[in-house]
Amino acid sequence: MVELKIKPYRLPYNAKLKERARFLRNNQTNAEKKLWYQFLSLHKAKFNRQKIIDNYIVDFYCAKYKLVIELDGPSHDDDEAFEKDKIRTKKLESYGLTVIRFTNYQIYEYFEGVINEIESFLK
Repeated sequence: MVELKIKPYRLPYNAKLKERARFLRNNQTNAEKKLWYQFLSLHKAKFNRQKIIDNYIVDFYCAKYKLVIELDGPSHDDDEAFEKDKIRTKKLESYGLTVIRFTNYQIYEYFEGVINEIESFLK
């Protein structure tokens, strides 16, 4: 009997974004730092920061759970940014990913609630 080898699914990757992703990893926002250092980097599930997926750089990504976590600062408040975020989310979801978004305000003021929401998704 012939054994078929199935390659694991790989998300699209735009190598042109590599330097930008590295820059963003080294220059995280305060909200990103808080979520990363106080929770995600300590979690048993492995998360990546500033992960390139297709033509996007997502804030945090967990391959095991196909979870994208995005943090939205003030630049996401206007209608144009909101529409771009909707398009981005739909594209990421088309790859079978779940996208959850938090505002910087939620990170600073409701951190335990943010952690609880992420934990509930990971269970």
